[in-house]
Amino acid sequence: MAISGTTKLLGIIGDPVEHSMSPDMHNRAIAELGLDYVYVPFPVKPADLGAAMAGFAAIGVVGLNATIPHKQTVIPYLDVITPEAQAIGAVNTLWYSDRGWEGTNTDVTGFLAPLLDRAAQEPSLQHCFSRPLVLLGHGGAARAVVAGASQLGCPLVHVVGRTPEKVEAFVRSWDHSPIAVHLEGHSFNALGTLLPEAGIIVNSTPIGMQPHTDQSPLSEAITGRIASDTIAYDLIYTPSPTLFLQQAQRQGAIAIDGLEMLVRQGAAAFELWVGQAPPIPVMRQALRQRLGLV
Repeated sequence: MAISGTTKLLGIIGDPVEHSMSPDMHNRAIAELGLDYVYVPFPVKPADLGAAMAGFAAIGVVGLNATIPHKQTVIPYLDVITPEAQAIGAVNTLWYSDRGWEGTNTDVTGFLAPLLDRAAQEPSLQHCFSRPLVLLGHGGAARAVVAGASQLGCPLVHVVGRTPEKVEAFVRSWDHSPIAVHLEGHSFNALGTLLPEAGIIVNSTPIGMQPHTDQSPLSEAITGRIASDTIAYDLIYTPSPTLFLQQAQRQGAIAIDGLEMLVRQGAAAFELWVGQAPPIPVMRQALRQRLGLV
C-alpha cells in the first residue's frame, strides 16, 4: 500500500487500542479496491479525547471508529449525530464533513448479522429470539445489543452488572427512547435464576479479552445453569473462543464470537467513509488470518 501526501486518513480511537484488528480488515479492503486511504489505530486516553478530536479535524482525518471507552463520551464532541445513534445513546462510527464531526452507530447492524444468518441456516433458533436476553455489562456496546434485541423481538432484556447504581442508570436511560424494549437490572447474584430462561446471553464486557484470557464474566459454579438451547454471544473476538464461550459450549449452548459483528459493523462504516461497498469476504479473511484461523 503506497502512502503519499494525498492519502486520506481513517482510524480507530480507544484505550487500549493496541489489540484492535480493525486496521487489518480495513487496510485489506482498501488495498483490494485500490483506494488512496490508510487506516491506523490511535490510542486516546479519556482525558485527551477532546484535544484528540480537535487534532484529528485539524490534520484532515476523514473517518474514525470509536471503541471502549469512547462510544458514549465522544458524543459531546460531535456536531451531528444520526437519529439511530441518538436513540441508542452510543456512537461507533464518525466522519468529518462540512458540518463538522458526524456520528452514527453501525454496531446494531454488526450485532444482528450473525444471529440472523445463523437463524436463516437453522430456523429452529428463532425460538431463542422470543425468550429473554441476558446482557452482561452496560457500556457503549451494550446499548447496541439492547437496540438489536428490540429488532429481534426479545420480550425482555436482563441487564447484569457489578455496580447497582450504574445498572440502574443504564436501565433508566432507555425510559424515553423511541426504541421499544423492556429492561430489568440485576446483580451477578441473580444469574442463577436468569440463565436457565435466557434465549441469548451476551457478554458486552471486556472480561476475557487479551491479555486476560483466563477470565470470564461467569464463575464456573454458575455455568451449569446455562440451558443447552441457548445462544451464547461474546462481543470479544480475540481470543477465539473466549473462556465464556468455552463455558457455554460445555453446556451445549451455541457459541457466537465477536468476529462477524466486527466484520459487518466495519463494512457498514467503510461504505459511509468511502462511498463504496467493501469486499466483505476479504475483510473476514484478513481477520481470520490475524487470528490464525486459516
